Amino acid sequence: MPDRIKRIKAVSWVGIGGNAFLAIFKIYAGYTSGSLSVVADGIDSSGDVFISIMTLYIAYLLSKPPNLRFPYGYGKAEPNATKALSFIIFFAGAQLAISSIRKLSSGHISQIPGKLAIIAIVISIIGKLILAWYQLYIAKKTKSSMLYANAKNMQGDVIISSSVLLGLVFTYVFKLPILDTITALLVSGWIIWVAIRIFIETNLELMDGNVEKNVYKKVFEIVESVKGVKNPHRMRIRHVGHKLMVNVDIELDGDMTLHDAHEISHVVEKDIKTGLDEEVLDVIIHVEPYGDETEEQRLGISKEGL
Repeated sequence: MPDRIKRIKAVSWVGIGGNAFLAIFKIYAGYTSGSLSVVADGIDSSGDVFISIMTLYIAYLLSKPPNLRFPYGYGKAEPNATKALSFIIFFAGAQLAISSIRKLSSGHISQIPGKLAIIAIVISIIGKLILAWYQLYIAKKTKSSMLYANAKNMQGDVIISSSVLLGLVFTYVFKLPILDTITALLVSGWIIWVAIRIFIETNLELMDGNVEKNVYKKVFEIVESVKGVKNPHRMRIRHVGHKLMVNVDIELDGDMTLHDAHEISHVVEKDIKTGLDEEVLDVIIHVEPYGDETEEQRLGISKEGL
């Protein structure tokens, strides 16, 4: 098993264990101490458990080679799984929002939450900081966008837990239990927004539109630096998991032998794979003679179009 996959699996298991402990502890502490906002934070952490499980499963799929059914490999499994997860997170947040609104509209606000709620949130903040740091560290080592996004998600969880802690402090200071319910409603809004943001981001990747402009510029520079190559155009770059798939048309001397054109294409492919910071899955090159004009040029991007 490649070292990269081992690291992703290891950090996923740590994420599962850590988030499961925090989720169970906060939901228990929230219910027993009467704090709806702590329960909300626990629900958010339970979503992180599913994310870590998904990450672990994706790591397993990424280790599988391409086959007849999936000739491009299993890289697209990540955004598909993440999209399904966004629905789970959304409905968890929506259910919490409905419960909070019902509690506020009924006028029945419970007693001030017990001290266990504050203890649970403090432990959560410390735990999430450690998990986020570990996820970010391994993400940089493996160059995994999946782990990097998860690390950012956990950093956002620290903000959520901090806001819950602030709400609890205000509840104790002002002796207003309603502040805890209001905090829970605000947290539910944050959970829903996270779900919507994940849904939008996965849409971009599934529609092959999640590649930065600088990557295109870099590939144009690489192709144009190869001797004999002119007018790179109709370039299309898309993500397949954490790797890039590059398609580009180039123009060569029309009198060149097929063997020489083939050799130059290999140079272009090699330079693209070694010249980009991101890992490249494959490079597909279409060769045309100098000055070739085709009526159909709608696909892809030219240098002037950047």
